[in-house]
Amino acid sequence: MTSTAVPATPSADRADSAPARIAPARYPLTTFAISFGLVGLAGVWTRAAPALALPRAVPQVFWAVAAIAWVWLMIAHAVRGLKSEQQLIDHLRHPAQGPIASLAPVVAMLLANDLFTWSPVAGRILYLLALATSAVFAAWILASWFEGRLGLEAVHAGYLLPTVAPGLIGADVAYSLGYHGLAWGLFAVGVFFSAVMTPIIVQRLSFHSPLPAALQPTTAILLAPPPVAGLAWFTMHGFTRDPAASAIAGIGVLMLLVQAMMLTRYRKLPFSLGFWSFTFPLAASVSLTEKWLQLLEPAGWRIYTGVLAGAFTVFLAVIAAFSLRPVARKLGFSSHRKAVATN
Repeated sequence: MTSTAVPATPSADRADSAPARIAPARYPLTTFAISFGLVGLAGVWTRAAPALALPRAVPQVFWAVAAIAWVWLMIAHAVRGLKSEQQLIDHLRHPAQGPIASLAPVVAMLLANDLFTWSPVAGRILYLLALATSAVFAAWILASWFEGRLGLEAVHAGYLLPTVAPGLIGADVAYSLGYHGLAWGLFAVGVFFSAVMTPIIVQRLSFHSPLPAALQPTTAILLAPPPVAGLAWFTMHGFTRDPAASAIAGIGVLMLLVQAMMLTRYRKLPFSLGFWSFTFPLAASVSLTEKWLQLLEPAGWRIYTGVLAGAFTVFLAVIAAFSLRPVARKLGFSSHRKAVATN
């Protein structure tokens, strides 16, 4: 009795040896800080344009770049989400990443404000959709926090974003779009939650272990509420020097000095996409400074405005360049430079 061995087919061998396909992870929600920084840059140049006698096309270039970045990020997150096994709800519940998701509709609010100058109907529709999304997300994430499963160690300055950002920014945009009553209501929400959340964040930063290196740039978000509130106050109450505007500016100056004292700590951090957390708070501070320069008109104020806008643009360009380095390496640009250098 003989036995015959059946040879394995090449296709079966390939199937057995093929590695299992691993589903990609979702993109980090911190990438939305990129579009947030870009709309901040557009705002800086929008406020600088009258002082520098710039044509409208100049700030519109920055608004177009910000809009393209936002749309691209929304599409990229949606496509990657379809390929990933990680559920969106788990991504949003993540203690470090979840609150930053609120930037997606907040950026849409700012884009709606610019769109309103071209098409009032389209601008209002985009704003109301973004506001509704922000309101639902804020209510949902607050309810999830109230479950009591969140430890204080997980808290960082990004926890201001779901409530304070849509409140203050939403108020500024709402008033510009003609929703005056809504604007004051949103302003109250932003001020209330800034007063509630800031002491919690300061307590966490002061009396607990240091934040992980990747989250330390989020501390710069503490700089944002005063200048954003100041810009909203000027929009809603009028462009005048009053006690409230001066008080807001004073808080902003103190928070800016705090960030200046932290520069040595930030310089020791390895670069990551988290560095985009620096961009919008600084943009808001520059924008409010531009407004005060325009209001007070000190000697050389137009020059100061141009210097501030240019310096911030360079700062953001450096952040963008460092962010693109992994893309350049993937495309082989760095290896090409090394080859040229050795020849």
